Amino acid sequence: MNKKILLGIGLGIVLIYFSVRGIDFNETLTDLKKVHLGYAGLSLFFIILMQALRSYRWGVILEPMEKISQFTLFAVTSVGFLAIAAIPARIGELARPYLIAKRSSINMSSALGTIIVERVLDSLAVLTITVAVFILQDLPSWMFKSGILFFSLTMLVIACMIGLIWRRERAVKIIDWILRWLPGKLAQKVNHVIHHFIDGFQVITDVNSLLYLLLLSAVVWLVDVAAIYTLLLAFGFNLPLLAAFVVMVILIAGIAIPTAPGFIGNWHYACILGLSLFGIAKPEGFSFALVYHFLSMIVVIILGAIFLPFNKLSISDMTKQMADDQG
Repeated sequence: MNKKILLGIGLGIVLIYFSVRGIDFNETLTDLKKVHLGYAGLSLFFIILMQALRSYRWGVILEPMEKISQFTLFAVTSVGFLAIAAIPARIGELARPYLIAKRSSINMSSALGTIIVERVLDSLAVLTITVAVFILQDLPSWMFKSGILFFSLTMLVIACMIGLIWRRERAVKIIDWILRWLPGKLAQKVNHVIHHFIDGFQVITDVNSLLYLLLLSAVVWLVDVAAIYTLLLAFGFNLPLLAAFVVMVILIAGIAIPTAPGFIGNWHYACILGLSLFGIAKPEGFSFALVYHFLSMIVVIILGAIFLPFNKLSISDMTKQMADDQG
């Protein structure tokens, strides 16, 4: 875990260096003063809406195990996103499963399974958008190759999830056979976690729910595109809507790898890279990245701070809860 944290911080420092190298900060300040506050405010609205939609979608995924109030879901989601931003190397991803397990009868391992479902849905939505971007925009070959690899891995994960749920008895027998080779106590713990983990995939067995979730996922990321596009308008960039899609896809890839707290470095470099494909110079791209990052993080920080007193967490508590779930 410590190595991942150090890797995320180190990578963030490197990307910050490449992001600011050669930047005239007086020019950056001038760009920031020209931002249209109306469009920036609209972008902020879309960022908040995206978080609300994500918490609602998570409730749909959790519903086969337990129906949870939208207020609780939004509160837990807000604190969980704060943890993701504050804790390096994506370790904060455990916060939401941990918190929802405390606020419901759902096992933490099962809740973690729903996060995997959520990520797969996001991947499918983003992959669909990426394919459209590749068709409409001549992008570098490395992006095309990365997209193919990402698509292949996502489809493999989906196939495994479907197999675990629809052929659960056979899958459990295979898992039990594999676990025979582990020491007795360890095998028992792993078996316990896996059984609960599979429970988190239940929603994908209902075709109607799955289609609804796919639609919701598409809406979530289209709202994200709207947030980016309105901010492009705030900077007066005369760019097509396609530019917002490209920036979103590159940004998602940029923050998926280990990052420093708050995605510092990764976020900025990804925005600069995406905008450069549309002829936006590095100084202007850096100014855009600063504002977009600020708006996104201020939403995460304020909402997380509001609900944190009612949803306290710590890394040690999360680790202990996971250990308890293992029996």
